[in-house]
Amino acid sequence: MGAWALPKPGEEVAEEPLTNNKYFHEPGVNDTLRHYDQRYFKNVVSYEEREQTLHHMIRAYLSVFRQKGLETWVAHGTLLGWWWNGKLLPWDWDLDTQVSHSTLDYLGKRLNQTKHHYVSDDKSFSRSYLLDVNPWIWERERGDGDNVIDARWIDTHNGLFIDITGLSETHPDVQPGIWSCKNYHRYRTKDLYPLRESIYEGVPAMIPYSYDQILTEEYEPKALVLTEYQGHHWDPTARAWIKEEDVKGSPPKRSFSQPRPHIPRNMQPRATEPGIRNVRRLLHWW
Repeated sequence: MGAWALPKPGEEVAEEPLTNNKYFHEPGVNDTLRHYDQRYFKNVVSYEEREQTLHHMIRAYLSVFRQKGLETWVAHGTLLGWWWNGKLLPWDWDLDTQVSHSTLDYLGKRLNQTKHHYVSDDKSFSRSYLLDVNPWIWERERGDGDNVIDARWIDTHNGLFIDITGLSETHPDVQPGIWSCKNYHRYRTKDLYPLRESIYEGVPAMIPYSYDQILTEEYEPKALVLTEYQGHHWDPTARAWIKEEDVKGSPPKRSFSQPRPHIPRNMQPRATEPGIRNVRRLLHWW
């Protein structure tokens, strides 16, 4: 069964537990359903529709932010896709972008709950997107973990979305120049700025300055060289990830788009033994 398959008949689907504090809700907690907004979810889309949705969604997002003079850049697996060929990784479930705290504050005050209509260049595709800002953006620590996503750009047709996270200089008194989100990713100012101009899915996009260092620290160097993942192989001639047909009995391949929190190496705790270091990392991450 492929990664985007519907649950089998009679198979129980884990629903997302409701909490008093959580703002964004998804229709479930498995790898498929947790990537849809509950309000607009109808059914799990096909591989082709998901790829088409994400392609146009990031084009619309980047274009609107640029038109409005709002600073944003691609992050995490979306940045990794840019590194390979300036496009999304075809097995990814959603997209990730980051903004500064000042931009996040502006989004909350001026653009929250706004809808943005998009028509593709060839007029063959149109969608409306909701920019929804989490009211918990004032809390810049992780808290109970229910609101680590600060905002979303949501396709109102099927519920797929872009996760938007803000970076804040959370402790300028003891860690000046260190920017963090609410999910333990930390960056130095020089890792991010000056942002680089580039192209993503055919439209102008901004990229963190030290993108290579950010990617290797978040995913390890192998993510930049291995050419087979999640039923896809890299075709250097086409400069594209090609989907392979599912092979019965083949073990699932682990995706390099499962990030670990980015922490600059000079900020990571040192340990005398590799085993102790790995245990400390796990305790910190989780």
